[in-house]
Amino acid sequence: MSRRAWNGYLVVAAVAVGGYFLTPNDSWTQTLYAELVGLLATAAIVAGVGKHRPAARAAWLWLAAGQLLNVLGTLAEAVIGRVLHLATWPSAADVLWLGLYPGLVIGLLLLIRRRTQGHDWGSLVDATTITTGLGLLSWVFLIRPVADDSSLSLVARVVSIAYPVGDILVLAMVTRLLVGAGSRSLAFRLLAGALLLYLAGDATWAVINYVGLEPGPAAVRLLQMNFLTAYVLVGAAGLHPSVREVGEPATRRTLRLSPALLGLLTLASLLAPAILAYQVWRQDITDGVAIAVGSMALFLLVVTRMAQLLRQIERQSKQLSQLTRVDDLTGLPNRRAWSAELPIGIERARRDQVALSIALLDLDHFKRFNDEYGHQAGDRLLKSATAAWSAQLRAVDQLARYGGEEFIALLPGATAELATGVLERLRAATPAGTASRSRPTRPPPTRDQAPVNS
Repeated sequence: MSRRAWNGYLVVAAVAVGGYFLTPNDSWTQTLYAELVGLLATAAIVAGVGKHRPAARAAWLWLAAGQLLNVLGTLAEAVIGRVLHLATWPSAADVLWLGLYPGLVIGLLLLIRRRTQGHDWGSLVDATTITTGLGLLSWVFLIRPVADDSSLSLVARVVSIAYPVGDILVLAMVTRLLVGAGSRSLAFRLLAGALLLYLAGDATWAVINYVGLEPGPAAVRLLQMNFLTAYVLVGAAGLHPSVREVGEPATRRTLRLSPALLGLLTLASLLAPAILAYQVWRQDITDGVAIAVGSMALFLLVVTRMAQLLRQIERQSKQLSQLTRVDDLTGLPNRRAWSAELPIGIERARRDQVALSIALLDLDHFKRFNDEYGHQAGDRLLKSATAAWSAQLRAVDQLARYGGEEFIALLPGATAELATGVLERLRAATPAGTASRSRPTRPPPTRDQAPVNS
């Protein structure tokens, strides 16, 4: 799909969203504007999936289905109120509005599974920590008060609770998607922005209802435009060619904490004591059990994350230690490792009263070979020589790269005669017809040292 079509969609959608602000509240014109934006965005997702055929097609179709149900909920509300003149609540419109949540949750779950290779436990712990903190906040101020409100019918309480529960589930999926590894293409950023707008809009309405505010007509239109903008962004994400990259498997990533993520985790962890302090200040501790459970869960999640980071540091430390002792090109121990191993070999030979031979090898005319055939050919020759020589050595022998084209071998228990035979085998096995020189050397003797032969 051409860039012009994508730009055209954005222009039409932006005009429609902007025109919505000029429509009077509770009018059919306003409803038709909202339906136009929502249906256009849903159609854009379907068209983009059909054109670009992303790997996670099912995920995008679930997102489109959830958005379509939400759009139809607005139409159902208008029909119930203006055509049927019914003032019942909850109504069929709530069923359609709530359909947004399964579509978003299933779609995001499929995307996460496509993007994740193996188990990304670090991202899972981060997402769970943030969701736990905000979920506790939602329980104290939104869910528990409604659950205890005896003036509402059972159906009304279930529907009222379903909205914040749906937001918590979407929040968990969004957080897991954002903190996980994978492509950050334009389609991904558009989708993330839309999801955050959904959650921000619901949170704003929750705060308005909690404090008992009565927003004016302009404020209501602006809040509704927030959801319309989210529709547009999801449609733009599905229509953009980079939608193919959103569902691609991510490479394995290390456990790291960006400053923004660390700040968000800190805020989430402090929500439980902050809620407790608020209720103490009001002298009305009504959620002690929930706060205690939330605090314990957050503490365990923080400890788990710290343990993951410590294990990652230990693994990286071992890898770094390994890299400092291994030659990158040949995979042999390097000069540093050899310098550490030589005194051990000498001491072992002295203690066991056995012979020890050391041989220094290099490739004749290697510089000329490098100049004539190139450095890549020279690297291949060094690796070939390493493999050929290693195959001729005994299991107890140790071969190391000393530097450049020079190698050094430690031959425990080898007399001069045995060492000479080994070196002849190495000379014969040298690849590419390149002659090798071998210069036996003898470590400086020490008092009571066993014979060291070369």
